[in-house]
Amino acid sequence: MAGRGGPPGGTPEGAPGGGEDEYRSVVFDESFVRAARLQEFSAQERITDHAPAVRPRPPLRRAGLSRQALILVVLIAVAFGTAIYMGVRHPYQSPTVERAAEPARMTVVPLAPRERVPGADDAARLYAHSPAAHFRTAADGVPLPGARRTAHFSEDQVLNALTTAKTYIVRSALDPDVLRGGQVRSVRVLLDPDQFQQFDQSFDSPAADGRHTPTGWLIRFDPARAELADPGIRVDGSLRIVESDASTLDVTADHTMVYALRPAHGDRAEESLFTVRRELHFRFDRDDLRLHQTRLVGSYVQAGPMSCAGDSANHLRPLLAGEQAGAGLPAGTDPFRPGDATALCGTLAEGAQPKL
Repeated sequence: MAGRGGPPGGTPEGAPGGGEDEYRSVVFDESFVRAARLQEFSAQERITDHAPAVRPRPPLRRAGLSRQALILVVLIAVAFGTAIYMGVRHPYQSPTVERAAEPARMTVVPLAPRERVPGADDAARLYAHSPAAHFRTAADGVPLPGARRTAHFSEDQVLNALTTAKTYIVRSALDPDVLRGGQVRSVRVLLDPDQFQQFDQSFDSPAADGRHTPTGWLIRFDPARAELADPGIRVDGSLRIVESDASTLDVTADHTMVYALRPAHGDRAEESLFTVRRELHFRFDRDDLRLHQTRLVGSYVQAGPMSCAGDSANHLRPLLAGEQAGAGLPAGTDPFRPGDATALCGTLAEGAQPKL
């Protein structure tokens, strides 16, 4: 006989809790009941108001944002802030510093020979008997050193600075069109735009003032006096790069270039050698590296054989085969003019000339 509350047939076999376990999966907890969209009226409410059995429940009002919405808002704010930060400050960029637009300083020193300038019918013979016999030809004489990253610049940025410096050297001292006193634009486009005004003034109004000296920017010969006899210019020298601060790379170029020259329009005249020792100081900031341009900080040029009395600011005026320097003095220096460059002149060593 079944116990109190049990089914007439007793508890089903194999079910410990009897029929209760059969409906356990459909028993609803309190949260489920609260979330229901319909609510049953009580018996008293149905009798009093003759209302239907159920009524819709008002939606639950949650205090504030849900956890998921709050997390999403925080992530969007962090992403937006990061984007603004990265746009203002590049991870490889130091704080922007106002750059002083200092003009390039230039010095050109003529080297006068003691004796007559030696000459020959063949430039190869002159080179073979000169200190330039082992020099490389043209751009091959401007090799790039190994590029290694610095504390604040990558290897690619260092290589970019060295390559731009080499390009400037090649265009300003080895390009036949530049050497004959022609175009200068190929050199100008390599400069930082802040130096365009100084560069243009140098060629519009040349002056031996150490700031507006065309032969400090590039090498060019007086086309009325001399011309290139052999395009195979001999070059030897080096490039050195250092990081001067967190936002600047400095490149120092020191090269000796030897040109074979002859008198202008003198195809049958003897040829002679002309030597230029040139030290250039380049400076690169991050914008310069990105735009493949540079700032020329300083230029120091020694060139000969030349006469000390000649004007070497606008064009170099070489002494050619068989000519002598004479007893001329360099241009005068006025100590009462502030910023006036000192007129310099040196003597070309005998060992610098070909031994024929």
